Amino acid sequence: MRTLPDHVPRLTKAEFAVFISGVASMGLEILAGRIVAPQFGSSIYTWGSIIGVFLAALSLGYHQGGKRADRATNQEMTWLFIATAAYVAVLLFARDPLLTATATINLPPRYASLPAIIIMFGPPTYFLGFISPYAAQLSQKEGIGEASGHVYALGTIGSIVGTFATTFLLIPSLSIGQIGLVFGLVLVVTAVGLELPSPSRKPTIGAFFVVILLVGAVAGGTAGYSVQGEVLHQTQTPYQGLTVADSGDTRTMYLDGKRHSAMDLENPNRHVFDYTRYFHMPYLFHDEPDEIDRVLFVGGGGFTGPKRFVEEYDATVDVVEIDPDVIDAAETYFDVEESDQLNIYNQDGRVFLQETNHTYDAIVLDAYKMDKVPHELTTEEFMAEVDDRLNDDGVLVANVISAPSGPASDFYRAEYKTMERVFPQVYAFRTSSASVVQNIELVATKDDDRLTEADLEARNDERDIGIDLSDEVGTYVESTATDDVPVLRDDRGSVDSLLDPMLGQRYVIEESGSDAGSGAETTNETRNRSVSPIEPDPRSGSGTDPGLGPGSESAPAVTAD
Repeated sequence: MRTLPDHVPRLTKAEFAVFISGVASMGLEILAGRIVAPQFGSSIYTWGSIIGVFLAALSLGYHQGGKRADRATNQEMTWLFIATAAYVAVLLFARDPLLTATATINLPPRYASLPAIIIMFGPPTYFLGFISPYAAQLSQKEGIGEASGHVYALGTIGSIVGTFATTFLLIPSLSIGQIGLVFGLVLVVTAVGLELPSPSRKPTIGAFFVVILLVGAVAGGTAGYSVQGEVLHQTQTPYQGLTVADSGDTRTMYLDGKRHSAMDLENPNRHVFDYTRYFHMPYLFHDEPDEIDRVLFVGGGGFTGPKRFVEEYDATVDVVEIDPDVIDAAETYFDVEESDQLNIYNQDGRVFLQETNHTYDAIVLDAYKMDKVPHELTTEEFMAEVDDRLNDDGVLVANVISAPSGPASDFYRAEYKTMERVFPQVYAFRTSSASVVQNIELVATKDDDRLTEADLEARNDERDIGIDLSDEVGTYVESTATDDVPVLRDDRGSVDSLLDPMLGQRYVIEESGSDAGSGAETTNETRNRSVSPIEPDPRSGSGTDPGLGPGSESAPAVTAD
């Protein structure tokens, strides 16, 4: 009778090597998205470039490995693994300078990430491509077909393991540097294993040297201070890299390297970013502001809006945030505390709207993945779901990053047109007088009658809502042309193409010097002086601040938040 070990196939060293090459190649591919996202975003163009480069590098490795397979030995594979691990060490040590340098290459925005991906991930993936044909040559299987099929199967199984382990285990638990160290050490251990039981001197010394490089590259990272300020907290979440840092009196939450939330340490409920003041617009548009009993924020981040609403109004505030680590950071570092008045839900924003039994007097959409709203939170079908969750006199506020005119305005105008398909009235407010990419606030209501700027000014004077919105009302956009833009729908992923003209454009986010109702009156003069400085973007010659991102108070999400 055969025992269980008799049924388990025993892998040769070459076969185990091809399994590890599959683990490493797919693990590095998933990790590549996290590494390049802070500089280039995580759009469909970035991910398409990553996948294409990895496939091209593997194909070239397969081709060259096949031509040299007749000379394949275990020691040849040992050196390939050592070379790959050494490149991973260089990648960990120099990833930020490489990203910055490659960003200066003048390419159309959708192709901007290609040089970085090719330089950073092409060589190690190319080295790993040699392993499969070498393993097929060294396989103990009879016949070319059987050997090739066996190697393909092992490599694919390794790729599956690498994908799931990186996605569900490593990224939620470790930093980018630590994950790179894990892959580097796995490659080195595999290299040494191929030499056992009698390792050669030179490969052993090479493996030892690479281990030193790997450990040094990871240990040489940030020691608690960066250009962002004094780092209080840093982690890789299931959705993005998260950093909390203090600079002067301001605490900032960075997501994938972009500034998404800020808190004044001396006055935690003050609106640091001007655009978050527009979240109070429902108290001007609602016919009976005292009857606003329940408000929903889709996107939490640092919870600037929800915290201020809890302070100012007698309303129940629900916040939907998809990233649990963002919620933890907000509670730990941004004075967020769940209570009878503030409810926090760790869930996908659209799914929450579909499943909740609550209806709302106001809904604020402020969900971003770096520089864009997730597609499924922009469409006509989604707006219909929002409409269904709003009471008859409810008000919707949507934060949009776009330009007010020109090619970079396509997304704002398409979103405006889409909301008009669902809501009788849609209004737009720009947050900067400059004709640049900025936060544009869209407000939608179910009213038949349209309010004018004068109507809103009168309501602001008459109503005591805890914050003076006279400057915000003054940014009222009289009309929005939508003839040349599409309606956004679930079955048509046009958001990326609409956002394309904005890449490389100057983005302005204004900051409040103080806050009415939160310490002192804020004048238009004061706020205009506090426009965030914008550095030139070397890719385009125009201005953008790589440390700012959209300025969203939301927690970005791959799907929604």
